[in-house]
Amino acid sequence: MKLSEFDYALPPERIAQRPLAERDASRLLLVDRRSGGWDDRAFRELASLVRGDEVIVLNNARVFPARLFGRRRGVQARPVGARSRLRREHLSAPIEVLLLGRAGAEDCWEALVRPGRKVRTGEGLVFGEGELEAEVVARGDYGRRTLRFRAAGDFRETVERLGHVPLPPYIHRADEPADRERYQTVFARGGAAVAAPTAGLHFTPEILDALRRRGCGIVEITLEVGYGTFQPVRTESVERHRMQPEPYEISVEAAAALERARAAGRPVLAVGTTVVRALEDSARRHGRIVAGRASAEAYLYPGREFRGVDQLLTNFHLPRSSLLVLVAAFAGRENVLGAYRHAVEENYRFYSYGDCMLIR
Repeated sequence: MKLSEFDYALPPERIAQRPLAERDASRLLLVDRRSGGWDDRAFRELASLVRGDEVIVLNNARVFPARLFGRRRGVQARPVGARSRLRREHLSAPIEVLLLGRAGAEDCWEALVRPGRKVRTGEGLVFGEGELEAEVVARGDYGRRTLRFRAAGDFRETVERLGHVPLPPYIHRADEPADRERYQTVFARGGAAVAAPTAGLHFTPEILDALRRRGCGIVEITLEVGYGTFQPVRTESVERHRMQPEPYEISVEAAAALERARAAGRPVLAVGTTVVRALEDSARRHGRIVAGRASAEAYLYPGREFRGVDQLLTNFHLPRSSLLVLVAAFAGRENVLGAYRHAVEENYRFYSYGDCMLIR
């Protein structure tokens, strides 16, 4: 299939730039993937929209402030005589770094560097007042670099203090203190995600309690959202795209709950495409969902069978993206694009801080 078949027109004003005042105040587009029909609802109605026997799977990954602003450390030559020069260290142009995930050694991280074209292997970067430094140890395509960090104190504590919330590039504003809480689910616990599992941002403790009272089971897994989630598709053939792996962990308790659900014929409702990737990756590896740690490599596009997920709650995704391709694989391309056109016409809010759709 061609990537151009997964395109749609979206006015810029439909892209949510800030979260709503209340998490669960978002709208919900209910989509029937068999008939292709849809219905405009509210997220607060979620407990009344499920059958009541679903096992709902959440991604409890915690976003850390993975965007760092610093300066390149350069070397400037100053003549001090006819035959000699004194080389003096100085800090040069500003640099922006988005940490993508660990790269082998504990102190090495994959990162996107901007502007990255001139940043060479062996170059040094400095953040804050020098309490965090990095050396470029490898160079990749499209601004990707491998950085080896050195912190004056604990690395994670230093990044938590100096870093900024990694808001997506379609949010055209600087991060604000409120984003540290709102670009995080209420059930975030661990891991090192560089983007939020955004379908989970709508949930409140009250919504979760209402689902439990309705009869639903709640299960948590962890997928550390990384570059694979927002990596651009650069091939016109959808099938030729390759996803970057993302680490995930399924606990013994979660795997057992999902196994019991399958045996009892209870549907599995995945909250977000990151949950889909983890569950489908495990099911493809083992024939069923099992406990353990692995890296999600599953790439789901139309024609691929879904083995671990029956329903999907998801936000609206960018045109020509792997996430839109995944949703189209689950619900049918025409169904999804028709629902998206309806959402545009009805002024739904799009992307990370936007509204959602429940596909069942």
